[in-house]
Amino acid sequence: MEHTDPEPTIESKDIYQGRIIKLRVDTVQLPSGRTTTREIVEHEDAVCVVPIDENNNVLMVRQYRKAAQLNLLEVPAGGVEAGETPDETVLRELQEEVSVTSGSLRRLSGFWVSPGWATEFMHAYLATDLTPASLPADDDEYISVERVPLDSIPGLIESGEIQDSKSIAALLLALRVLNSD
Repeated sequence: MEHTDPEPTIESKDIYQGRIIKLRVDTVQLPSGRTTTREIVEHEDAVCVVPIDENNNVLMVRQYRKAAQLNLLEVPAGGVEAGETPDETVLRELQEEVSVTSGSLRRLSGFWVSPGWATEFMHAYLATDLTPASLPADDDEYISVERVPLDSIPGLIESGEIQDSKSIAALLLALRVLNSD
């Protein structure tokens, strides 16, 4: 797919650099010739994974998300660190968040998290053939693991129990793949 930039950047200003994100404001020229600004949040690529155990349960995590001010039920996920491939990140996140590794990892798809203002691209995976394995959890994450029956996932999405967009996308992609196999 060819990518052309109909909004060339005239100027870019870094506004904030944090531990996880960077905020910049780009001045761009529109196709009409007019200029405007675009606020961009830079974030590393990330992964999310649907781990399914031998009893057809999805290993999910429940954690408090300050921005939403809710304890959300999510699939394991995390940022791709420098020098890592998305496949390596998935295996690390499985060990850090739900204490398993996968003997069968399948890439489901990839998608932009919020392309109107963020650079984050999410890689979604399905993990099966799970075995125990753990790495220390991130020191700023307080999560609990929940085993959720796979057949209850559509109802949990419809009821609003699962509200996280990456989790909804990955779960629906996994269900489609599993129902076609």
